[in-house]
Amino acid sequence: MPSAQAPGVPVSMNLDVVDLRSFYAERLGAIARRLIAERLKRCWDAAAGHRVLGLGYATPFLGLFADAERRLAFMPAAQGVVNWPSDGPNRTALVIDDALPLSDAVIDRALLVHVLEAAESPRDVLREIWRVLAPGGRVLLVVANRRGLWAHVESTPFGVGQPFSRGQLTALLRETMFSPVAWSTVLALPPIRHGLGAGAFWERLGGSLWPGLAGVLIVEATKQFYQSAPVRPRLRFSPALGPILVPRPLPNNRA
Repeated sequence: MPSAQAPGVPVSMNLDVVDLRSFYAERLGAIARRLIAERLKRCWDAAAGHRVLGLGYATPFLGLFADAERRLAFMPAAQGVVNWPSDGPNRTALVIDDALPLSDAVIDRALLVHVLEAAESPRDVLREIWRVLAPGGRVLLVVANRRGLWAHVESTPFGVGQPFSRGQLTALLRETMFSPVAWSTVLALPPIRHGLGAGAFWERLGGSLWPGLAGVLIVEATKQFYQSAPVRPRLRFSPALGPILVPRPLPNNRA
């Protein structure tokens, strides 16, 4: 018999924003959101004064960085876009994931969630993130683990698209001029919809018994800025179509 599908979650490379929002609103998605958020908070415990960009479906986690100078939520055209936040002016925009409507070196932190798995060219996406990050900027990737249980269950967004192994992510980051600095995993609990309770017990148990089968890899990487990225043609946007930000100055200790 075919596996049961969650309502609206397609078996394809693309993730629809409506399906993503529905998943994170249901019980299993709420557990996944809480566990991922706890891990992200440990990575970036302070965002004061930073410009934070969320690319993909990062809105469930951008609330962690309420002290940031500015928060932006960019959603790929193939995914679709929804308004965020619900209690203030809209900060989301529909974009092409490898041609962002931003100037060079204007973002301090970039959070990518549900992006690389569905990207036509993950390399070009990370090259574009490299371009908009300020010197010393950091990127945080939340990616489905190729070896994990969740990547083989199509009833969740982590089972849609192309998952990655740690080795594949390492090679991709180095190719796009990023240096990985920290690794962690999350969603070691089984991707079932009943009997998990709050999920904390199963997450601890899975993290102890089968850590390599956790559903999500989280890697933090820094931008290498001692060499320039090759220039490639990309779409040009009118300034009216994107936020106007001033590039961050280079650190004082650089020539």
